[in-house]
Amino acid sequence: MRPAELERVTVAEAADRYVELVRARTVTGGLSPSTAEVYARDVATLVELAGAEVVLDDLTGQDVDAVLLAFARKPDGRSAGRSGRGPGAGPGGGRPVEGAVGQSASSQARFRRSISALFKHAVLAGWVQINPMTASTVTAQERGGLRPHRRALTREQAQGLIGAAQTVEPPAPGKRRDQRTELRDGLIVLLLATVGPRVSELVRANVEDFFTNDGVRYWRIFGKGGRTRDVPLPDDVARVLQAYLERGRPAVQDKALLLSWRGRRLARGDVQAVIDRVQARVDPDQRRSVTPHGLRHTTATHLLADAVDMDAVRRVLGHSDLSTLGRYRDELPGELEVAMRSHPLLRGTPPA
Repeated sequence: MRPAELERVTVAEAADRYVELVRARTVTGGLSPSTAEVYARDVATLVELAGAEVVLDDLTGQDVDAVLLAFARKPDGRSAGRSGRGPGAGPGGGRPVEGAVGQSASSQARFRRSISALFKHAVLAGWVQINPMTASTVTAQERGGLRPHRRALTREQAQGLIGAAQTVEPPAPGKRRDQRTELRDGLIVLLLATVGPRVSELVRANVEDFFTNDGVRYWRIFGKGGRTRDVPLPDDVARVLQAYLERGRPAVQDKALLLSWRGRRLARGDVQAVIDRVQARVDPDQRRSVTPHGLRHTTATHLLADAVDMDAVRRVLGHSDLSTLGRYRDELPGELEVAMRSHPLLRGTPPA
C-alpha cells in the first residue's frame, strides 16, 4: 500500500536508498552480488542522465524517454576496438541499428529493466505519485531495436540448414583430400541446431567426451560453473559424428573433436564462418543468416514448441534454473493456432 504522504526525494537520494536496499538483498540470497552491482551501475547512470538534484517525482514520461535515448547513445567501451564492431554496430558487427549509437540492444533492455525496478519501488516507498515508466512512449525501434529480428530459425529454415549440413558435396576441383572440411562443418551445424550448446562448449569438446551407453551415443558437455551434462545425440547426428571421426577428422594426436585441416583446435571465431558456408548451400527461400547463439535459441524454441518437458530442455541447454529458459524461447508464426488445433483435452473426443 502506498504511504499516506509523498516524500520529495531527489534522484540521487532515491538512487542511494534503492542501491542500499538492493545490496542488502544479497545478504539474504535474494540477489547475487553481480546482479546487485549491475542494478547499482544502471541506477548511477540514471542519476547522471536525469540530474542528481532533480526531484524524482518531477520526472515525467518524456523525461524517461530522454533518459532512455541518452543511454542508447552512450559509447559502449566494451565494443570499442573489437574487430568489425565499432560503436553503433548492429548485431554480428553488421550495419548499425537505427537509433543505437553506442549501447547494444541487450544493454538497453537491461538498463530499462533496472530503472523500471527502481520506479516500482519508488511508488511503494512513496517517492513518486505515478510511475513515469508507464507514460514512456519511446518505441523499441527508437531505443535501438531490442529484438529487430527473431533469433530462432523457423522450422522450415532450420530444416533447410540441417538438410544442407547432412549433405556432403563432392570436393571442389583441385582440393586436396586432407583439406576437405564438409563433414566437420556439417557436424558443427548439426550439434548447434539439435543440441544447442554454447559455442564455448562446442569448441572445448574432445573426442573422449562422446561415448555410447546401451546403444545410444552421448555427449558429455562441460558447461558453465564446472557443471557437466550428458546429452543423448539424435541418431542422424550420431551417424554424422561417426563418419567424421572415421574419415573427416585429421589424423593427429590432438584430443580436440573439431580441428582445422592443419590439425589445430577450432576457435570460437571460426564457428560463424562454418555456419555461413553451410547456409550457402540452403535454398534461398529457406535461408536466413543466424549466429551460433541463434541456433541455441532455435533448439530451445522448437523443443518447447513441440511440448518437450521443460526440465528436459533445461538439462539439454545446461541451465540451473527453469526461469532462464524464457530468454531462449522465441515465438513462432502460427504456433498458437497449431497448439489449439491439437489441444490435449480434445484428442480422441468424438465429434458432436
